[in-house]
Amino acid sequence: MIRRQRLAVGVCALLAALTAGLTFPTAAAADETEQAAPKVELVLDVSGSMRTRDIDGGTRMAAAKQAFDDVLDATPQDVELGIRTLGANYPGNDRKEGCKDTAQLYPVGPLDRTDAKTAVATLQPTGWTPIGPALLKAADDLNGGSGTRRIVLISDGEDTCQPLDPCEVAREIAAKGIGLTIDTLGLVPDSKTRDQLSCIADATGGTYTSVQHKEELTDRVGQLVHRAADPVVTPVATSGAGQCTSAPTLKSGLYTDRAAFGQQRWYKVDVKPGQELRASVSVADDRAVNPSYGVLLRAVTAKGREIVRGEAAGTGRTDMISTGLRYPKPSSDDDNAPAETVCLEVAHSFSAPASVKSTPGLPLELTVDVVGGPDQAHDVASFGLGRGWWLLGTLVLVGFLAGVLWGWLSRWRVAIWRTN
Repeated sequence: MIRRQRLAVGVCALLAALTAGLTFPTAAAADETEQAAPKVELVLDVSGSMRTRDIDGGTRMAAAKQAFDDVLDATPQDVELGIRTLGANYPGNDRKEGCKDTAQLYPVGPLDRTDAKTAVATLQPTGWTPIGPALLKAADDLNGGSGTRRIVLISDGEDTCQPLDPCEVAREIAAKGIGLTIDTLGLVPDSKTRDQLSCIADATGGTYTSVQHKEELTDRVGQLVHRAADPVVTPVATSGAGQCTSAPTLKSGLYTDRAAFGQQRWYKVDVKPGQELRASVSVADDRAVNPSYGVLLRAVTAKGREIVRGEAAGTGRTDMISTGLRYPKPSSDDDNAPAETVCLEVAHSFSAPASVKSTPGLPLELTVDVVGGPDQAHDVASFGLGRGWWLLGTLVLVGFLAGVLWGWLSRWRVAIWRTN
C-alpha cells in the first residue's frame, strides 16, 4: 500500500511539473513606467425630481448627499476626485438655458474632504436633466494623462435635453479612444431611465446599477471609486486602414478602434524568425443590431497569401464576440534574417436595423502579443504542448503498463495465498 501511494505521488508530481513547464507564455508585461494618478468624477443629477421622497423615507437628494459624505471619507489617497452637477442652478422654464445647466462643483484633483463635503451640502434640487451636456463636460474635466479615468453618473430620470442623445454622446466619447469609462446608477428608475442609463454604460464598457436604498447607493459608489485605483492596462487608441500597405504597425499591446458596418480594418505586425504572433479581437455591439453576426481575424502575408485565420459567429445571445489566431515564424540560421511583416485583417458581419445609426463604428479591442515561438511550427497544432506530447504520451504508457503489472502481481499473490 505504501509503495502504491509513493508511485501515485511520483506520477502526480511529474504531471504537475509537466503542466507548469508547458503553460502558455505570459503576455507582454505591462508598461512598468509610473502611471498617472487615477481620476474619478462623480456626476450628480440635482434636477427638481430629486425632491421625491421614496428612498428609505427621505428624499433622493438626501440619500445622494449621505452617500457622497461616506464615499468622500473612504476615497483612497491616490485617487484624484471631482464632482460635477447637472440641473443644480437654473430653476426656470427656458429649455435652452436649462440644458446648459451643468457645473463643476469640485475640481478633479487631490481631495480635500472638508471642502468637498461643504460643497455637496449646499446642493438643492432645482432644474432640468441635461445628462448629455454634463457627460461632454465631464469628459473634458478628465481629459489628459494616462491613468484610469471614470465617470460615475447618478441620476433619477431621463435626459430632458433631446435631441442631444446621451447614449450617442457616450459612444462619441468611447470613439475618441481615450480609455474613459462611464458607470451609471439609477435612483428608483423607471424602464425608460433604466434603458438610457444602461445604454450609456454599455457604450463605454461601464456598468449600470439600479438603486432603491441609501446603503446600496453608498456601497456602489464606493466600489466604483475604489475600482479606479486598481491597476489596469489602458488600451491604446489606433486607427486601422482600408488596406495593408497603409496600415499602422503595432507592437505587443492592447489597442482599441472602431469598425463600421461592412468595413475591414487592417494592421501590420513585424514578426522575426523564431517568434510567434498571437492576436485576438473582440467586437461589441453598443447599439441594437440584428441577431446573427460574426467576426473574422486573418493573418496574411504582405503579398496577400492567407497564413491563418480565426472566426466566430453569434446569434444575439451576447453583446460581444471574440476570436484569435497564432502564427509561429520558423527559426533561421541567419542571425541577420529580416522580420516578416504580417498583415492582420479584422472584419465583422454585424448589421443594424434601418432606424439605428451606423456611425460611429462598433468598438473593437485588439490584443497583439509577439513572443518566443515553439521549436517547430507544427507545435502550434499540439494545443500548446509542443514536444511535451512525447513526455505526456510516455507517462500515459508507463502508467498503463504499471497498472497492468500491479494487477497481475496482485492476482498472483492472491492465488498463492489461496493455495497455501
